[in-house]
Amino acid sequence: MLKVGIVGLGRGTSFINVFSRHPMCQIAAVCDAKLGLADRVARERNIPAAYEDFDRFIDHDLDIVVVATPPAHHVKQSIAALERGRHVLSEVPAVASLEECPVLVEAVKKSSGKYMMGANPDFWAFIESWRTMVRQGRIGKIIYAEAEYLHDIPQLRRTSDGQPTWRAYLAPIHYCTHSLGPLLSLSGDRCVSAVGMHTGSNIDTEFGTVDMEVGLFKTEQGAVIKILCGFSVKRPGFHYYTVYGTKGCLEKRRDADRTIAYFEDIPNLHGMIDIPINTVHPHAPSWAGSGGHGTAEYAMIQAFVDAIVEDKEPPIDVYRALDYSVPGLCAHLSAEQGGKLVEVPNFRDQ
Repeated sequence: MLKVGIVGLGRGTSFINVFSRHPMCQIAAVCDAKLGLADRVARERNIPAAYEDFDRFIDHDLDIVVVATPPAHHVKQSIAALERGRHVLSEVPAVASLEECPVLVEAVKKSSGKYMMGANPDFWAFIESWRTMVRQGRIGKIIYAEAEYLHDIPQLRRTSDGQPTWRAYLAPIHYCTHSLGPLLSLSGDRCVSAVGMHTGSNIDTEFGTVDMEVGLFKTEQGAVIKILCGFSVKRPGFHYYTVYGTKGCLEKRRDADRTIAYFEDIPNLHGMIDIPINTVHPHAPSWAGSGGHGTAEYAMIQAFVDAIVEDKEPPIDVYRALDYSVPGLCAHLSAEQGGKLVEVPNFRDQ
């Protein structure tokens, strides 16, 4: 049985929901800096240990540490766990700055623990199906793709007493992993250059919150990718993806959780076809949706547990985590320099 510890009990609640039901795992400890929160969650969920101090939490007897705290803490807390030989499942983005990247890579190299970034959209059922279709050659070579993640969440930009949270200051494109990760995963591609622009702060102006930010990326395989992120917008939240290849295209409908597609190899096809695949894995356990995001949380955690048990590399290891996270950092640097082209470093080379 793998002993799991979770730090950060806002987002971390979703991980509690899934890990607590997983037959190979048990939650041994939780941690949150907010006074009394860890004690309350531990009491309500029958978890043996609760901590407010991360340094005490990380020395608890654990096999897995889930880092679900704000992005500024991800690298420091992941490294602390890795240095103790713990396996780490980190929330997105993997890093908050370019300077953190080589430090995280070095910590993963030295550790006996495994590291995975928890990019749950990679595990949506329709994205998994798209990967299969792309690798079967159904749409040919990918030449262009785009994605949008818009989610107006004012209640998460402020605490209950009106103080700003990290979301009030986050550059939206820094949170590009939900959009960029699935697209890069289709063919195993990575970004090599980035251009960015943002709207400035027009809606939630008290703390200078940037409304929307766009990144335009060129990939190693020659594709162009456009990503739009915004969390201070006047629109209900949604995810959108579309991929164009030399032999067809795939698209997640804007108005429904379904896929539409065009395949050149289907004779006499007139227009797009509707494919009933969505975020949910139809054969997952009944409790698999308890983490939210369809059944993606379940599929992601299962992949991580499999990597530990079978002693193999996790599907989103430290290098793929940086492939998903670093382009957003570079796009924001570009936006701050008036749209100047910025090269995306490959930390495999360092």
